[in-house]
Amino acid sequence: MVAVRVRRRALTGMVALAAAGVLTAGAAPAPAAGPAGARDAASPHAGRLTGAAPCPGQESFTCATLKVPLDHAGRTPGTLALSVAMTGNTHAPKGDLVFLTGGPGQPGVPFMTKLAGKLAPVLGQYRMVMIDQRGTGAGALQCPELQAEMGSSDLTPPTPKAVTDCAAAIGPDRRFYSTAATVGDLDLLRQALGARRISLDGVSYGTFVAERYALAHPDRVNRLVLDSVVPQQGDDLPDLTTLTATARVLRGACAATGCATDPARDLAQVVRTYRNGPAVLDMLTTYEFVDADYRGIPEALHLAAAGRPQTLQGYIDGTRQGSGATAEQLSQGLHASALCADWRYPWGTSDTPVAGRAAALERARRHLTAGSTWPFDPATATGQGTMLTCLDWPREPVPPAPSRRQKLPRVPVLLLGGDRDLSTPLEWLRQEARMAPLGQVVIVPGAAHSVQSRATSDAGRQAVYAFLLRG
Repeated sequence: MVAVRVRRRALTGMVALAAAGVLTAGAAPAPAAGPAGARDAASPHAGRLTGAAPCPGQESFTCATLKVPLDHAGRTPGTLALSVAMTGNTHAPKGDLVFLTGGPGQPGVPFMTKLAGKLAPVLGQYRMVMIDQRGTGAGALQCPELQAEMGSSDLTPPTPKAVTDCAAAIGPDRRFYSTAATVGDLDLLRQALGARRISLDGVSYGTFVAERYALAHPDRVNRLVLDSVVPQQGDDLPDLTTLTATARVLRGACAATGCATDPARDLAQVVRTYRNGPAVLDMLTTYEFVDADYRGIPEALHLAAAGRPQTLQGYIDGTRQGSGATAEQLSQGLHASALCADWRYPWGTSDTPVAGRAAALERARRHLTAGSTWPFDPATATGQGTMLTCLDWPREPVPPAPSRRQKLPRVPVLLLGGDRDLSTPLEWLRQEARMAPLGQVVIVPGAAHSVQSRATSDAGRQAVYAFLLRG
């Protein structure tokens, strides 16, 4: 699972949801309408930045358009226009720092002001660049029914009709919205910036994009910041890491706040009693954006385990109501297109006939044990939204993945995480650290997802500044 989601602040106060799944404390503003992201005929400007002007609403930065081919292999005609935002220090001593947002499905340009503020101490040395990755922002892939059902979640189970309607709406071009295609776009961005190498700072799914870029172009990377890490191999579903990490995270939060119960044991009892594992997991991975200490959750679990589920159900309902998002904030069409192309499932990849997938998923569920998914159950592992989305996604070719033995290039890599992160748990960070020959690990106690922008402690940001300014 890649739990990267735009979370809108709920006005109820119970579930004031933080944002941009990986980035901010408020919902992403919808980009201004315009041509960016629209597909058009082949352009002589592909790979160039054109139309440079002050960014609308962020006039201290320069916005431009990057034309990229729809199909990097060149077999299908057409281009996409991607919005790019930049600081003005074109000749920064340390070159370009490209910040990659998450999702997949989240834009980048709307967050330029927010993120430039967070990275201000290094911007005298770097030109900061953000991009609306293909299928996001003004060029978001539109799937109204799937968007309404899932909002900003990748754990809410969608209906099969919403999934198949989405795939039909995007059409055959959906195969051009994989991470591999985004990696191709990033290399054209590098060329358009006039850079021989770039530094990358990715959050959540943005770490996966940064890793895949470094694997594809090891000689074109200066250094990597990986915040809230998704491992470069991707997520082989069913995902068990987040399920089992929940016990560690909730117990750690409980110890920090002095609660007197065992939330992991209570959670296991709740799932056994109410068979609501996917809904509880979705709520928990949302609630970390509200409060990294999960205040109130242990008490709600304890009450539900004792037969009084009303408070817990209130948290579930409240987070679900607060998780709405437009496609311009987080495109579920792009989310499905990318993850169904990138991930492996019990049936293999999306280049597997749809007819045999459900049986393969059921076999996988039967092979799971209660211990391997505790404090959840096997049905939670196989009943999550991303899994069920790709179960019904049409068969299509998928891009080749890098070898699982291929390590990141020998460039400095900072792997940053919080010990309360359920969306991208520390176990993933440690897995990726083994693939980084020059990796440096920084874990911020008490922090949840997106350390650079959301942690109350400044320790993670200071580590990023020191890392980027070193050498």
